[in-house]
Amino acid sequence: MTTTTAVILAGLGLVIIAGLGAYAFTLWREVRRRQERQEAELRRAHDNCLENLELVASALLQEQVDVTEGAWRCKVLLEILDPRLMERESFRPFGEVHALTRHLHTHQARQALSPKERFREDKERHAVEEAHRQAVLEAAQAVLVFRRDWPASLH
Repeated sequence: MTTTTAVILAGLGLVIIAGLGAYAFTLWREVRRRQERQEAELRRAHDNCLENLELVASALLQEQVDVTEGAWRCKVLLEILDPRLMERESFRPFGEVHALTRHLHTHQARQALSPKERFREDKERHAVEEAHRQAVLEAAQAVLVFRRDWPASLH
């Protein structure tokens, strides 16, 4: 092999390595851009969830929403943020009300019930609401504290 051939092959090798390095850098930037976009989307989702959670908790405290409906909504929003939040003692009343009322019919299924069946379900729901009203209102207050201290309150 002549010196000229060796220099040409070395130069060609450097060009290939430089091209592959540039391609790797481009791919790395694309991965980073996608990660940043995903993180921004997650932040927006959390902000939206927190805003809705605060609205529902405030509505509960002002008695603008039924205890059952407010508890269900708070439970769902907390689980969206982090399913482990429902394990906190301060948020457990939401899960308890949900567990006690999840078998009750809603929306069109409720409309399909006879008046007697609807009355029975309403009576059952009101009993659960009365039994858990104070605990749910305290949980709603805990939600407002959680929201105020976000994101430190997450852990």
